[in-house]
Amino acid sequence: MKRLNSVLALAILAGSFFFSCENESVAPGDDVPQEVLSKLTQLGFSTEGVMRFEDGFLVENDIYLTADDINRMSPGQSIPVVEQYSTNNLVTGTPRVITVYMPTGSKGFSSGEQAGLDEAIRRYNAENLNLTFQRVTTSSADIVFQRLSKGDERRGVLGSAGFPTASGDPYGTIKMSGILESKYGLSTDGIATIMAHEMGHCIGFRHTDYFDRSISCGGSTANEGDGGVGANHIPGTPTGADLAGNGSWMLACTDGSSRPFTSADKTALNYLY
Repeated sequence: MKRLNSVLALAILAGSFFFSCENESVAPGDDVPQEVLSKLTQLGFSTEGVMRFEDGFLVENDIYLTADDINRMSPGQSIPVVEQYSTNNLVTGTPRVITVYMPTGSKGFSSGEQAGLDEAIRRYNAENLNLTFQRVTTSSADIVFQRLSKGDERRGVLGSAGFPTASGDPYGTIKMSGILESKYGLSTDGIATIMAHEMGHCIGFRHTDYFDRSISCGGSTANEGDGGVGANHIPGTPTGADLAGNGSWMLACTDGSSRPFTSADKTALNYLY
């Protein structure tokens, strides 16, 4: 979802700690070519904290983009200050069951993180959408959770995902930290919020405070445009975004607490699916 700066580093919201876009051991932007940063700026993405990740780059904390993805995008447009956004591509063929696989064992995820995924799925399915999620025991699933490398876990990456494909399928891979429970001490509900957030990206949700990530992350204010992949206002959701009542599950940064769906989140989910 985001990268962890330090549990003791920033306390900007009534003394509560939050997972931000800063990095513990690798300076953001290290070894990222200037042409990539320039292209991301032209597209409307924030370049704060961009880092190399897998075969591409991690942008805005948890969005995985390859060089080919970036080169295919067109410059985005400035967008108004509103609450919920979706990408241009959404999951199609509804009603639809999206299968989800999470491995266990030494290279998989703990029982606490398994429970977090179960809770994330329960939250979605409780909304009676035309999309439902179902855990399966085979890796030939629509969405597969994979453990981050130990190096990425050590430098504070919490999770990453992408957006739906042009053919209407959910993004197929969520890379997730396996130390949310053991190192950061997150509860099942806190873990569920991070996992539900990445699942939200997979079905087409942008960050709720995309127009101003400083709301949840701190730092400077910026309206980042649509990034060339769309940031479409979802009708019925309010203007602005805040942290009242722990805020939306799709806020860019998390404090590690539980963020079940707000009424605006439910409006957005029901509008799209």
